[in-house]
Amino acid sequence: MKKRRITVNIDSTLKYLQLWNGIFHLTDKGLQILSTFIDVQSITEEVNLCSVRNKKEVARIVGIKDYNTLNNYIKRFKDKGAMLKSMNIYKINPFLDPHTESVEVTINRV
Repeated sequence: MKKRRITVNIDSTLKYLQLWNGIFHLTDKGLQILSTFIDVQSITEEVNLCSVRNKKEVARIVGIKDYNTLNNYIKRFKDKGAMLKSMNIYKINPFLDPHTESVEVTINRV
């Protein structure tokens, strides 16, 4: 089978997440919130993506009054595999990390 290659230039975290959304099936609001979490974490450098500090900042940016409301989104992100939780620390799924230099996808017909 012949291999084909496509190059996609991405200029924002949101656009990077939109590229992968066919796999994760997030809503537009979910994509906005998740991209904000990623952008905020790159500034705060918190180990836990969903730290209280990060949640407060994300809520402020996206216009959510009570930052605890984000827990509903976080649960959905975890359930859909967009976030991973280990030892009470949330991290972004490596496929969704916009700092990844390159990703190769192989599609096999079954």
